[in-house]
Amino acid sequence: METLRQTYLGGTKKQKTAILDEYCRNTKQNRKYVIKKFRYKVKLKETRKARKEYYDGFVRAVLAKIWKIFDYPCGIRLKPLIDAELERLIYFKEISCSSEVLEKLKRIGTATIDRKLKHERAVLSLSRRYGKRKLLFCHKIPIKVASEFDRDIIGHTEVDFVESCGSSASGEYVNSLSVADVSSGWWEGEAVMGKCQERAVGAIKNVRSRLPFSLLGLHPDNGTNLINALLYNYTIAQKIELTRSRAYKKNDNCFVEQKNSTHVRAVIGYLRYDTEQEMDLINSIYRNELRVFKNFFQPVIKLKGKIRIKGRIHRQYEVAKTPYQAMLESDQIDVKIKEELKMVHDNINPAEIKRMLDKKLDILYKTYMNKKGSEVVDIYKKQVPFTVSKNMLRKYNYGVMVK
Repeated sequence: METLRQTYLGGTKKQKTAILDEYCRNTKQNRKYVIKKFRYKVKLKETRKARKEYYDGFVRAVLAKIWKIFDYPCGIRLKPLIDAELERLIYFKEISCSSEVLEKLKRIGTATIDRKLKHERAVLSLSRRYGKRKLLFCHKIPIKVASEFDRDIIGHTEVDFVESCGSSASGEYVNSLSVADVSSGWWEGEAVMGKCQERAVGAIKNVRSRLPFSLLGLHPDNGTNLINALLYNYTIAQKIELTRSRAYKKNDNCFVEQKNSTHVRAVIGYLRYDTEQEMDLINSIYRNELRVFKNFFQPVIKLKGKIRIKGRIHRQYEVAKTPYQAMLESDQIDVKIKEELKMVHDNINPAEIKRMLDKKLDILYKTYMNKKGSEVVDIYKKQVPFTVSKNMLRKYNYGVMVK
């Protein structure tokens, strides 16, 4: 080192590089460490040998087992348990260790226990914070993606709940059950208060009684108001196929997600509805005017296929048809049901249905405004011209703010 130091300090950059390469290759030392050694003014820290660990990994492994058995206590509470119960645990063959480890565990202190279990505590806290706790029924119910649906068979439906909580999710509020048939696009809705599992199953029963076809399958997301024992037992008793979508994959429920936007959000908006009167009004809309207007007079575009041409995907669609027309053209619907649907269609004036729907929506909006009283300020009254109708304001009702 002394011989090379003089040459190193007086050499050029290339000479220094050559000297460092040769020295590091011969001594297997780190390059930055060698550079510090060649300099006179740099004082190297003396490396001290690590002291031999007394409570080694064998002690930590047994200590972690005892810690888990007694429900993760701190060191002060775990120490007397070790003194009193360690030999009994060995007798019951819950723990196996050598005599040396046994003597070390009897001598260990409370502070050492906390220090040795520091890593296990960190792992436990991370698993509690970020660990996914899946229900037992999530493992029983199979996963089904959108591409696996047979779009030629009527009866397989996707279901989802739409919250009407406004800007706060606290307390109870109206949740709208949205049910969409994958093949025909037929939609039904039902409003319930809160997220009770019994009310959710009751809403599905009410919707099923209004369907013009037999219910073959239900496909919800992973919400606990639909993934539960009540719905699971109900589908088994009624011989209905129950599947679920993947977690955080909304495209697995894409058919009903589209209806959530066009049939629920675009109609009742984003306000908070949390009274029985509002829920009854929403149910009156869903069960009468809205379902008739959407299913009989709103065409649905159905995807026919996809073709890739020069790196671009071209989609082909069928002729737009209403769900009512799809029912009439299907061979899976009974003739009597088709006649009933045709009778309903022929006796309905679509313009009158639309006017009745708008009147009920106005009543719902006024009910919400009267509930809030003078504390509600519509920010759009200052931003839009005075010629804008109340219906237009209702479409932007998520702009209502509370002082």
